[in-house]
Amino acid sequence: MRGLRVITLLSGPLTKRIMELRHLSRMATTGPAARALRLDDPTTAIGIALAILFAYVIVAPVIMLMLGGFQVQFADTRRIGSDPGSFTTYYIERVLSSPVAGLLFWRPLWNTLMVSGVATGIALLLGSALAWLLTRSDLSGRRTWASLLVIPYILPGWTFALAWLTLFKNRSTGGHAGWLEAFGITPPDWLAYGQVPTTLILALHYTPFVTLLVGNALRNLDSQMEDAARILGAPRGVIAQQIVAPLVRPALLSATILVFAECIGDFGVPYVLGLPVKFDVLATSLYSAAGTRQVGVAAVLAGAILLIGVMSLTIDLLFLREARRFVTLGGRGAMDRITPLGRWHRVAVGAVVAIFAVSVVVPVTVLLLSTLMIAPGRFEWSNFTFAFWTGRNLSTVGLPNGVLVEPAFWAAARNSVVIVGSGALVAGALGLLVGYVVTRTRRAWLATFLRQVTFVPYLVPGVAFAFACLTLFAVARGPVPALYGTTALLMIALVADQMPYASRAGISAMMQLGRDPEDAARVAGAGWPRRVWSIVMPIQKRALFAGILLPFISGIKNLSLFAILAVPGTDVLTTYALRLVEFQYTQAANAVVLMVAILSLLLAVLGQRLFRVNLAEGFGR
Repeated sequence: MRGLRVITLLSGPLTKRIMELRHLSRMATTGPAARALRLDDPTTAIGIALAILFAYVIVAPVIMLMLGGFQVQFADTRRIGSDPGSFTTYYIERVLSSPVAGLLFWRPLWNTLMVSGVATGIALLLGSALAWLLTRSDLSGRRTWASLLVIPYILPGWTFALAWLTLFKNRSTGGHAGWLEAFGITPPDWLAYGQVPTTLILALHYTPFVTLLVGNALRNLDSQMEDAARILGAPRGVIAQQIVAPLVRPALLSATILVFAECIGDFGVPYVLGLPVKFDVLATSLYSAAGTRQVGVAAVLAGAILLIGVMSLTIDLLFLREARRFVTLGGRGAMDRITPLGRWHRVAVGAVVAIFAVSVVVPVTVLLLSTLMIAPGRFEWSNFTFAFWTGRNLSTVGLPNGVLVEPAFWAAARNSVVIVGSGALVAGALGLLVGYVVTRTRRAWLATFLRQVTFVPYLVPGVAFAFACLTLFAVARGPVPALYGTTALLMIALVADQMPYASRAGISAMMQLGRDPEDAARVAGAGWPRRVWSIVMPIQKRALFAGILLPFISGIKNLSLFAILAVPGTDVLTTYALRLVEFQYTQAANAVVLMVAILSLLLAVLGQRLFRVNLAEGFGR
């Protein structure tokens, strides 16, 4: 009967029902029944519970991380001469000014800044050029290319690093010959490993990100200003410099800072390509310190990465405020203005094809073929085999079977499904709850706190946030037992890491759902669980599914977050592949990474189909 009353209230002539809903909404907040109805509205209580939860799993790890660099660790009590937990500046001095400070911090810092800066510059140039071709030129097949050129950003970045290593590694440093050396060409170390390939791969990986941001800015540009300038006789150079550039500048600056911040925290690419020549960045230096139980040193390095990330994204927020100066208002001004390429059309098509081939076709093909070769680079029928996929009793020590029949692989796959799936499910549900509280609570301070605290992980690079979680949960604290080596720790870290995306999706979805249907159901006698289940969930099921699928896609290909937290018993696919790389089981490692890459791509395509979203719409038709 209560359900029928709600349906009746929501049907009929629109104006009359809106007035009734408003009257019922006022009844819910004023009058004799107000107190009883408020007792049936647990929004504030849920918000406080969420605030406590996020303070513990997001804020507390970051605080513990910062404190860890100033507290004596148990393993260093004799060396420092102080009790565990007491204040010390030993780790700061060791990282910044000791004889090993160059190896621990200064050289990795320089390498990090150089790789991130140059990669950002290359990505900015390539991404901006592609954005212009896809939005402002008559390039053939723009819609198709817009979809294809996003693939490098969907795939894990270290997929390309393994493909590069398969092609360019040499026996003098890598231990095994790569394809080029098998053909009689020995690549120099600077080309096979270290700064140059790391920079190029990061640039190609983040080029689609720049293309998306700049392409959307160009597509929404008010082209009437350009038309007016042309009518007044302004040459193209002046139009580009004085009209287009200022309007696109916020997108360019935002893309620059965000790509730089992502490169700072990237772990997989510099680890795969830097390990053979001991080329360290801050992320790999942190991984090494954590692996050798230098907890205090690792805390200082993680704090440095955190500081750089916070500074970068704070600058981006300031630029977003500045971007309001460049808002244009117009009716039909956003229509397309296509520039004919003329004789440069073939060159442009060739450039786009080359970028797609280098960033997608060649790496994926190399990885696939490498998993079928006994000896690298020998294209003879006798050299091809499926043994690394389905073989048994192989001669490789520690990997007796092919990937698809190896129990350790299926254990890692099961862990990936369970850990990432459960974490994504919890993140999606919590994100929708955050959106519900933020849009429904009458406590402004609570809504503000939830907005801000769920954004904190976005400011912290994954490898630093993983070490922060390890710092808090590695030992028992009060009623919470030690979680190191458990799947629970990986799930907690994943949920916390994905809350910026899940919470924003939940807030955006709930802002589109007014209060009136729920208030009417509450007056009709429906309790809070019934209202959520019968009204909120049916309307927001698509948003909930998005909040689950997006963290799942991100978690499946995530390495930076899991590399520090996973142990052999809790390996997921990415960390299992990392261990194969460390033992130089090249074919098996490439097979696992290839499957992770294909799975990421399939999930992204599934998400676009389910939510009817086409990234190509950001570039034009």
